[in-house]
Amino acid sequence: MTGPTPDHDSGGRREPGESRGSTGGRDTGVGADGRVPAGRFHARTAVVTGSAAGIGAATARRLAEEGAAVVVADVDERHGAQVAARIRESGGEAAFVHADVAREDAWRRIVEAAHAYGPVGVLVSNAVKVEIAPAHETTPESWERQISVGLTAAYLGVRACLDDLRAERGAVVLVSSVHAHRGIPGHPAYAAAKGGLLSLSGQLTVEYGPEVRFNTVLPGPVLTGLWDRVPEDERAASVAETAARRFGTPEEVASAIAYLASPEASYVTGASLLVDGGWSVMKSSA
Repeated sequence: MTGPTPDHDSGGRREPGESRGSTGGRDTGVGADGRVPAGRFHARTAVVTGSAAGIGAATARRLAEEGAAVVVADVDERHGAQVAARIRESGGEAAFVHADVAREDAWRRIVEAAHAYGPVGVLVSNAVKVEIAPAHETTPESWERQISVGLTAAYLGVRACLDDLRAERGAVVLVSSVHAHRGIPGHPAYAAAKGGLLSLSGQLTVEYGPEVRFNTVLPGPVLTGLWDRVPEDERAASVAETAARRFGTPEEVASAIAYLASPEASYVTGASLLVDGGWSVMKSSA
């Protein structure tokens, strides 16, 4: 684990280990006049998993830019530590935790790192594992790896952070995918995990509301490292199947996540938000 260290709070706003404190269950992002200031996540502590690159890294940066102290959790130590370091260099607050979020013991370390700032008020579950093969060629071991990282980790994260989230009247955003609704060859376990996140979000919404809000985002063709293995002709075909006629960016998905996690979405819970450039509705034939 690379957690908070004596120099992790380079913004100088607080001594290391000095808690930001609880928001007391109040939505601190909205003023008395109903306006939302730039720091929508002021005094919030956020945990973002799968945040060493792509959508997770963009989300960590976005939440930090808007005032959150962010715990960057990932198995990729080099890139995860870089994300946290760059947030601090920009004047934000962040710590990196090397963690396999599919393991329960990792969540104890993540929560401990978060508590150096304060109770967890925002949880973004973005970790993913993709191993491409049709169902009959997917081994039970591969299936379990993908389900554990893509679905079980979300359950473990909510379980570990639930007391904080309830006390903070917090928000959870689960990063699903258009694969939850549309079948694409070679992704049986990935699709099952992403579909499971939708069902899990709905179940958690009814179990833990009104204290905690749960929502999902469903990205479509968003240009992250997962596309590195995809041939150029297949990339072009995916872009052609969007109404936007382009790839989305991680920052565009992060914007949607930030909205769902913010006080502006205070009456939005149990919802799923497509961020796919119209991919889900686009058809090339009658």
